[in-house]
Amino acid sequence: MAGLLDVVKFGKKDKTLETKAGITPQRPWQPPQFITCKKCERRATRNNWLKSLYVCPNCGYHQPIDGYYRLSMILDSGTFRELDEDIKSKDVLQFPGYEEKLQNQRRRTGLNEAVVSAYGKIDGHACVVCVLDSRFLMGSMGTGVGEKVTRAIEYATDKSLPLIIFSASGGARMQEGIFSLMQMAKTSAALEVFSRKGGLFISYLTHPTTGGVTASFASLGDIMLAEPEALIGFAGPRVIEQTIGEKLPEGFQRSEFQQTHGFVDKIVPRSEMRATLAQLLRLHEKNGGRRK
Repeated sequence: MAGLLDVVKFGKKDKTLETKAGITPQRPWQPPQFITCKKCERRATRNNWLKSLYVCPNCGYHQPIDGYYRLSMILDSGTFRELDEDIKSKDVLQFPGYEEKLQNQRRRTGLNEAVVSAYGKIDGHACVVCVLDSRFLMGSMGTGVGEKVTRAIEYATDKSLPLIIFSASGGARMQEGIFSLMQMAKTSAALEVFSRKGGLFISYLTHPTTGGVTASFASLGDIMLAEPEALIGFAGPRVIEQTIGEKLPEGFQRSEFQQTHGFVDKIVPRSEMRATLAQLLRLHEKNGGRRK
């Protein structure tokens, strides 16, 4: 399988995305760096992880990846245009230590918020894409995330473009209290308007997708895709076991379990992500660009 640098060819207009995705030209030889898989605990060189799109070369575990990197994997060269980059959450409740935590996350990740939204093309098909980034407070949804997702939905509605959202979240952001929970209704209402106008929404669930994100926009896709073995649910399995006092079935809430029970339409490995999305967008355009 070709590596990312072989698959994605960057043009001049893509320099910003290339930099944000952490993709740089080849540098002089350096000693190999190793990454340990969180599932099988076996090591592989960073170069091998890169070639496999950060899927474990040994066991197939899909390691979480950041928003810009995922966008660089699926968008055509020269088509990336970020939307609402400057939007960020505020410490509306003056929650102890929250503002400092936000500043630290922004410095550490280079993000203003836990979601990246953009206009771009996949194999020539224009679309709007949102990617939740689990590096930023576990992809939790506060007012900033809710506003960016809502604006992306409204942009797709106004431009009659299909919408793709990659979810990866621990749920609503507790430091923002009711303001965070309000984003569930806000994003869902925007999707209802989008749906009534015939828009296509592809929801792509990655590990983990839980809490208020699962209970709102992540579950409202016309087409529900998921990466292998992603944890998908509202409460986590440990919380459920503690609540009901029973042991849950093996693989409960994983992508495969959700597909068997009808919540997920298809499990799509990362290596097939771009091709699958391109096929769905192509079929959508043949259908007149509207969901029937």
